[in-house]
Amino acid sequence: MLINFSNHPFSNWPQNQKELALNTYGEVVDVLFPNINPDDDQDELLLLGKKYVSEIKSLIQKHSENVAIHIMGELTFTYIMVALLQKENIDCVASTTRRITKEIKTDDKIIKTSEFQFIRFRKYPRI
Repeated sequence: MLINFSNHPFSNWPQNQKELALNTYGEVVDVLFPNINPDDDQDELLLLGKKYVSEIKSLIQKHSENVAIHIMGELTFTYIMVALLQKENIDCVASTTRRITKEIKTDDKIIKTSEFQFIRFRKYPRI
């Protein structure tokens, strides 16, 4: 099972990312990544992280094998979550993408658009 802990629901993923997730992990369950208040300090984020780790652990109780957490979100909270989950021996992965940027020139400005193409899941290293 892959728990998608991000602001990007599985239903909105590109087809190749959905297929790889299902082929690798069997199923995907969304857990919405929280909005992180920029005024919160690390102690508040640590408390929030412990709350989410508890929720995630209860989701994976029935899945003892091939479980990972896909974590993408605000950087300091992601770091806290990865550290707490790895402490519980739970693998964490990120999705890697290739950015394709296009510029459209109009008479008075340049409009930049970016398209992100999913490449693979990369495990967060245990350091």
